[in-house]
Amino acid sequence: MFISFEGLDFCGKSTQVRLLEENLLAKDLQVKIIREPGGTSISEEIRKILLDKDNSEMFIETELLLFSASRAQLVREIIIPLLKKNYYVISDRFHDSSIAYQGYGRGVDVDSVIEIQNFAVGNSFPRISFFIDIPIEVMLERRAKFSSESLDRIERSENDFYQKVRSGYNKMCEESDRFKLIDGTLSVDDIHKQIIKEISLIESN
Repeated sequence: MFISFEGLDFCGKSTQVRLLEENLLAKDLQVKIIREPGGTSISEEIRKILLDKDNSEMFIETELLLFSASRAQLVREIIIPLLKKNYYVISDRFHDSSIAYQGYGRGVDVDSVIEIQNFAVGNSFPRISFFIDIPIEVMLERRAKFSSESLDRIERSENDFYQKVRSGYNKMCEESDRFKLIDGTLSVDDIHKQIIKEISLIESN
C-alpha cells in the first residue's frame, strides 16, 4: 500500500510516519519510508536547492517544477519498484503538497499544478492520504521553538501563505475520499490510533 502524510509544517506528520512504520514492522511487513523532496540521490540534490534559505530569489514556477522533478525521479526509482514487491511505502509529503503549497499557497493556477503532478507521478497515487490539520496559531507556536537559522526556505513563509495552504488542504479533503482529515491538536497516541484504524479498514476490504 502507498500511504502519504500531508499537513502544514510542524503539524506532527513526521512523528506519525515513524509510529506507523514501527506498527507495520512489528507485524513483519515490508516498509519503506520516503520523504519529499528527496528519497533518491538526484532528488536529494534537488531538495538542497529547494530548501536552501539563500535561494530567496527562486520564482514560484521554478519551485513547482523542481518539486515535480524530484517527485518524478522518486516515483520511478523507488516507489513503483517497491510497490511491485508488496512493500508498504509511506511518504512524508507527496504530490498533494505541491497542489496545496504551490497551487493554493503560492497562487499558481491549481489546474495547471494538478496537470503537472499527473505527468510527474503517472498512476502512482497514494491509496490513502492523511491530512494532519492544525490551526495556524498552533503552527506558529511550534515554529517559535526553533531558531530562525534552523528554518528552511519554505518554513520561513508568511502567515497568510500558510492560511491559504491550510484552506487548500481542507478543500482537497472535501473533494476526495482518499483524504482522511485528522485533528492534529489531539495527542500523539490518539492520532496514531486513528491512522491505524483507517488503514485497517482499507486492508479489510
